[in-house]
Amino acid sequence: MNHKIAIIGSGPAALTAAIYTARAGLEPVLFASSITPGGELMNTTEVENFPGFPEGIQGPELMEKIQAQAERFGTQIRYEDVTELELSDARKVITTNSGKHEADAVIFATGSAYRKLNLEHEDRLSGHGVSWCATCDGFFFRDKTVAVIGGGDSAMEEATFLTRFAKKVYVIHRRGSLRASKIMQERAFSNEKIEFIWNSEITELHGDDALSAVTVGNLESGEHTRLKLDGLFIAIGNDPRTHLVHQQLELTKEGTIAVAGRSSHTSIPGVFAAGDVIDSKYRQAITAAGSGCAAALDAEHYLAENN
Repeated sequence: MNHKIAIIGSGPAALTAAIYTARAGLEPVLFASSITPGGELMNTTEVENFPGFPEGIQGPELMEKIQAQAERFGTQIRYEDVTELELSDARKVITTNSGKHEADAVIFATGSAYRKLNLEHEDRLSGHGVSWCATCDGFFFRDKTVAVIGGGDSAMEEATFLTRFAKKVYVIHRRGSLRASKIMQERAFSNEKIEFIWNSEITELHGDDALSAVTVGNLESGEHTRLKLDGLFIAIGNDPRTHLVHQQLELTKEGTIAVAGRSSHTSIPGVFAAGDVIDSKYRQAITAAGSGCAAALDAEHYLAENN
């Protein structure tokens, strides 16, 4: 099948790109995953920082509304998994489990995946005490006791941010020293609300409807203790979903897709990238949506210039 523009992804960046390209009359086709369409917001409960929803909105409901808006303007959504991309020629080839599709332009917006602890109940308690984003969820833990897992800049930033709300913040790290930059370490060490648990890892999560405690194992002594917690923030990194474009598009040292300046132009003409696949810093739904808008406008201009 031939298309003017194909969008790969199903989160805020992809769907915003779909809204803009559909309203421009480009009849976009959007390839959403057959297993987990909707992006990371599908695993989020209350979203209170997305503009336009003063009372907050559930993550899945927000994604349903954005998708409905994209479909209203004519976006064709196909719940298929993209297995291969051929991007070097003028006509881009997208291979899915249903066959091959061609497009004059491609917007790649597959997002990123937070690294998990891979513990039992981790997915079940996601959004119910277990989180990967302090900026998104910290507000819900006012006067609560929480913990942050990790030892890098992101973990220290999360822990320091959480002290605005929580009464106590534990930082649990596998090593006896931090990997974070000196200034981030100093901020964390000087904060009286933060307590460090060194050379340790979480081995179990406890809680029925919500997280209530964790089991912490000391890697040196082998001792295990139970720590009561209201919230657990996992800050051990995230991985942009770029495996489909390895060896094709230029990547940054962080593993994200390299783009030209503030644009969405990748190293191949006619291929644009948006959202978390180009953003190693902010990773918010609203910044992803704005990035999707930029990609749509860039793609529209590209198609106009190339008839």
